[in-house]
Amino acid sequence: MILKTALMCLALNVYHEAKNQSTVGQLAVGQVVLNRVEDTRFPNTVCEVIEEGITYKGTDTPVLHKCQFSWYCDGKPDEPDKSSKAWIKALINANTVLKNEIIDITEGATHYHATYVKPSWAATKTRTTRIDSHIFYRWEK
Repeated sequence: MILKTALMCLALNVYHEAKNQSTVGQLAVGQVVLNRVEDTRFPNTVCEVIEEGITYKGTDTPVLHKCQFSWYCDGKPDEPDKSSKAWIKALINANTVLKNEIIDITEGATHYHATYVKPSWAATKTRTTRIDSHIFYRWEK
C-alpha cells in the first residue's frame, strides 16, 4: 500500500482519473481536488476529498460506485504500476498542483465528468471549460 500523504492521494487520483489525458488535463483534475479542499462544502484535506463517499453503516468501507471519484470505490485494484511512465507523470503533475505552481485553469471548478456521460448534477453547476475528455464545472456559492 502506498503511504497515505496528500501527494500520494492526489497522484492516485490523477492516475486513475486522467492517466490517458494530457499534462494540462491531469493538472486540471488535480486542481479540482484542491478547489474542493478550499470549499467548506467538502472535506478539509486532499485524501479526505478523494475518499469522500457513502460508506456502509458503522464502517469506513465505501459503498460500491457511491464515491465522489469513481475509481476509489469501483471494486478494482487501486495500486498503480509504480514503474510505469503514467504513474511517474501522475506523481509529477500531482506535485506541481500541490506546490501551487500553476494558475487554476479550471476557473474554480469543483466538479468534472467525462464527455461521454451526462450526470444529472451538471445542470446545477456552472460549466467552466473542457480539457481533453473532461468537462469542468464550478459549484457557485
